[in-house]
Amino acid sequence: MTLKERLNADFKDAMKNRQTVRKETINFLRAAIKQYEVDNREELDDAGIAAIVAKQIKMRKDALADFEKAGRDDLVDSNNAEIAVLTEYMPKQLTAEEIADLVRETADEAGIQAGSGKASMGKLMGQVMPKVKGIADGNDVKKAVMAFLG
Repeated sequence: MTLKERLNADFKDAMKNRQTVRKETINFLRAAIKQYEVDNREELDDAGIAAIVAKQIKMRKDALADFEKAGRDDLVDSNNAEIAVLTEYMPKQLTAEEIADLVRETADEAGIQAGSGKASMGKLMGQVMPKVKGIADGNDVKKAVMAFLG
């Protein structure tokens, strides 16, 4: 079952079970996918859909800080519920240890020494990010690279 088929099936289940937050979140995600496909005139595969899911999660996480600052606990709870639903459609994410291991391996391949400072950050990030696309958050990768470079 493709990710798109799973989204459609889960949307129907959410409607039948009267799960409002789940239904609305999945519907919003389906609309974002459809919008991308119409704009770019291409059918998305599972990897493309995962990228859109990641973008939707990032949008909601970015909004969380603003809602917390404004004291809007109702919106914080709502966004956290939506993030939980969207996370179900993401591939398994790498742990911090797995990201650190990948950073070390990539640095060895590129000849970048540990503790070499921020001068090598762009080069290392540029080589690590394509390897973790869709399976790790960019901020987590940045933290691991910063820790490696010292």
